[in-house]
Amino acid sequence: MMKNWISAVLVSGVFFVAGCQSNKSSTTPTQTSSSNNSNNPMKPSPEDIKFETSRDPPIKAQTRYAAGQLAESRDPPDYNRAIDQYWEAVKIDPKYKEAYYRLGVLYCKLEHYPDAVVAWKQYIKYTNGSATGYSNLGFCYELANQHNEAEDAYRKGIAKDPKSNPCRVNYGLMLARDNRINEAMVQLQTVLTPAEVHYDLASIYEHDGRKEQARTEYRKALDCDPSLADAEVRLSALR
Repeated sequence: MMKNWISAVLVSGVFFVAGCQSNKSSTTPTQTSSSNNSNNPMKPSPEDIKFETSRDPPIKAQTRYAAGQLAESRDPPDYNRAIDQYWEAVKIDPKYKEAYYRLGVLYCKLEHYPDAVVAWKQYIKYTNGSATGYSNLGFCYELANQHNEAEDAYRKGIAKDPKSNPCRVNYGLMLARDNRINEAMVQLQTVLTPAEVHYDLASIYEHDGRKEQARTEYRKALDCDPSLADAEVRLSALR
């Protein structure tokens, strides 16, 4: 079955530290002379007050990432702002794989598939070719209706990790949707139980409106595992 994909902002500001005029530290401006303040000898004149300005602390990649997460969590989510923050994070740290992951997810949500492909490829690069990255890249290509590219990505992920559940399942489901049922079953059987294989095939048939084939596969799923409640529910709905 397809998987759905898919903090506070720290704002730095200028601050001031009083200049030290003795060996003792002070958090307030220090009087250096009272010659111009005869009426109030305790009050320093403006020219006697010395401040040291401090540079803003550098913004870290983690701060930008946190800002992106905050933008995603808003109601409604601000995906464009989140994307901007994640790109700022990778400008600071080009190997920030978590930011690339979120970019890939959000671009897919927005159906900006070419941008999503770029993000997933960067994620794959900085995760040393992870099978999860290839699975998500493949699914992105599939959403963009580029099945040849999707198949290539799934196969690369399987080569990296032959037991990768996301690669095998997503690839198998794509093959089933393309009516390559035997090939689909080979992929699905590698990581799923027989009942789960039949259930997933039934779901594909049901989605495509092939109700009789869906009913057959749900029955097979229940034959393999009578406790599979979801199969019973969906079979009943088709009767």
